[in-house]
Amino acid sequence: MFSPSSLTDLRNTGFDQIIDVRSPSEFAEDHVPGAINLPVLDDAERARVGTLYKQVSPFDARKTGAALVFRNAATHIDTALAGYEGGWKPLVYCWRGGQRSGAFAWMLREIGWPAETIAGGYKTYRRLIVKALYEGDLNVRLIRIGGYTGTAKTEILGRLSALGIQVIDLEAMARHRGSLLGGLDVPQPSQKGFETDLITALDRLNLSKPVIVEAESSKIGAITLPPALWGAMKSAPVIEISAPLEARARYLAQAYESVLRDGEALKDKLSPLSAHRSRELMQLWSDLIDRDDRVALCRSLAADHYDPSYEKSAGAFREFIAARFDTPDLTPAAQDRLADRIAGWLQSATI
Repeated sequence: MFSPSSLTDLRNTGFDQIIDVRSPSEFAEDHVPGAINLPVLDDAERARVGTLYKQVSPFDARKTGAALVFRNAATHIDTALAGYEGGWKPLVYCWRGGQRSGAFAWMLREIGWPAETIAGGYKTYRRLIVKALYEGDLNVRLIRIGGYTGTAKTEILGRLSALGIQVIDLEAMARHRGSLLGGLDVPQPSQKGFETDLITALDRLNLSKPVIVEAESSKIGAITLPPALWGAMKSAPVIEISAPLEARARYLAQAYESVLRDGEALKDKLSPLSAHRSRELMQLWSDLIDRDDRVALCRSLAADHYDPSYEKSAGAFREFIAARFDTPDLTPAAQDRLADRIAGWLQSATI
């Protein structure tokens, strides 16, 4: 039995493959990085066994479960595992290192593969994640990119990455732009899945060099930034980007084109702001949506909603501003020039 005491142990197991035998929905929510899913009970079968356990008897549940587990395991051996030779060494886990992983690993060993299970299963892995992100110190030098809404901060992150600067794009990881209109056409990951992706990204970093992140709030859509990350971000130096309102409005109209094109859905998304903004302003936005005047709408949203909100929250990091960069426009060429300037500053700055 493999008993990891740290995330490093799980990154360097010495096994050829990690196999998650939990149901597809359990795997989709979160899993050990690099694991493949070979469920020995699918979601319906798992529910069926659980019902038997509660409503009939533990014996009946185990008997039915055993038949399903070995039937499904045999199918995996005939299909997904058919090409592996005798020296292949797999590591198997389930929810808490119990019957599902134990049964599958036993079958693999009977065939001749030196399979082992993770002691405590996925719950062991999850405890290590919680220890790192909720109880520990990330030991990473973060620098935040800040600025008013519409200053192309996400695009600048991408350009900095292309220039060889270490970057973590939290919004891409959370699959959300981090604002009222920031929802994308794909669902956000689970909180646990986000945290696994975060740990995986951190693991790739050179911790002797700074890492650039966007100056987010503590939540990105439904995702909450874990305490170790949020604590490091709150005290990190800030690079603030500024651009004229008109340039930001034009950038936003293009960047949010998929959101702006559906007028009625857009009105629904803006409706919660009626509790904070005047009736006249809400009516103005509605009229601009009806006229499909996207630049004017973005200009007003920035000036009358996002900018005041930013000013209110910016007080918390004004003392941490290490550099300011102005750009007259936000065209792709201007973004390239801005990223070059920031990269140059980062290479010479002592932070």
